Amino acid sequence: MKATRRDLFKLGAGLAALPLVSRASFAAGADAPTLASLTGGVQPITVEERKARIKRAQELMEVAGIDALVIEPGAAMLYFSGIRWWRSERLTALVIPAKGEIGVVTPFFEEPSVRQSLTFGDDVRPWHEHENPFKRVAQILADRGLTTGRIGLEGTVRYFVADGLKKAASGFEIVSGEAVTRGCRMIKSPAEIALLHKANEITLAAYRHVWPQVKAGMTPADIGAMMHQAQKALGGSDTWALVLVGEASAYPHGSEAPQVVKDGEIVLMDCGCAVEGYQSDISRTFVFGTPTSDQREVYARVRKGQDVAFKAAQLGAPAGSIDDAVRAYYESLGYGPGYKTPGLSHRTGHGIGMEGHESPNFVHSEAMPLAPGMCFSNEPGIYSFGKFGVRLEDCLHMTADGPVWFTVPPESLDEPFGALGPI
Repeated sequence: MKATRRDLFKLGAGLAALPLVSRASFAAGADAPTLASLTGGVQPITVEERKARIKRAQELMEVAGIDALVIEPGAAMLYFSGIRWWRSERLTALVIPAKGEIGVVTPFFEEPSVRQSLTFGDDVRPWHEHENPFKRVAQILADRGLTTGRIGLEGTVRYFVADGLKKAASGFEIVSGEAVTRGCRMIKSPAEIALLHKANEITLAAYRHVWPQVKAGMTPADIGAMMHQAQKALGGSDTWALVLVGEASAYPHGSEAPQVVKDGEIVLMDCGCAVEGYQSDISRTFVFGTPTSDQREVYARVRKGQDVAFKAAQLGAPAGSIDDAVRAYYESLGYGPGYKTPGLSHRTGHGIGMEGHESPNFVHSEAMPLAPGMCFSNEPGIYSFGKFGVRLEDCLHMTADGPVWFTVPPESLDEPFGALGPI
């Protein structure tokens, strides 16, 4: 679970560069153990698969009555074209027509860099600082015989882009392109599943490396820095780490109150990384020292909640029914009702892929039926405001035979890491 955590809780490069240290080496000043990358055999997404994605998008565009799709930099642009870029006030856009070759619009001085990651296609149209970039988009469409119709926008495209297209391509209606992008991205291919599996392997290995090094007096920033560094050393990119100590663990996205590790307190960690753009998202709850009976009981109930969700996640089931099943179990124990605490204050899980949060979600009223290739987090935490919270989060993917774990949840606080799932 991370929502905006990557922005709110991601430690900077300076913290991430701190060396890993064990409890003993804190006192002795010894060097930390060396971690080796786990990504040596990783296979990137092929050009052929990206072209197949374009073809699938064009098929969905025809069904939806969309004549062209416009995408800004981000996960969707990387998904379809391989272009790794960022957003600024200067337009860079991928244009996918319903028929014909893709096109790219980018500032003149960015063109060589953009071409470096473009995996196929050669229609890149630069614009100079005094020019209107939206006219370049309109020209790409005109060159493919499109002067009227419907332009679909990927869901995260900004308003100034929509407004600019309305003015420069006035013959077109601007509509949502989510039916196309979501229709492509929510079903993962075997190559995507393999990359997600590797990202989860890295994060799980980092947990095993970092937790034994935690000692009393450490802050969330201390622990997070170690987690960043471990995931990077193991081959992960775009690492992130949310660490909540004591009462802060009751608030899923954290607290600004000062926190330090103390004997008998909860340490809740929610961390992840990317491999070739594909994300992991694993939460683990630990107790520093000896757990109380209350901590053990809540932990066991959360762990059972994961099993309830996993069992409910069967092919054809509405995604919202998984959330309903977990809440029914928790309410039978006296939690809730609904989102009320003590209980589960957020949805049971979210879709995951090239973004940490993707549709569909394990949330009440989500009607999308589960299908092979869909990927989700399973994280039915229990939180008691003013006391503590427990969250266990493991991701799964749907197969023709039902759900399969990317990482298998831990069984108890005494064995808190879990295991890597099958590939």
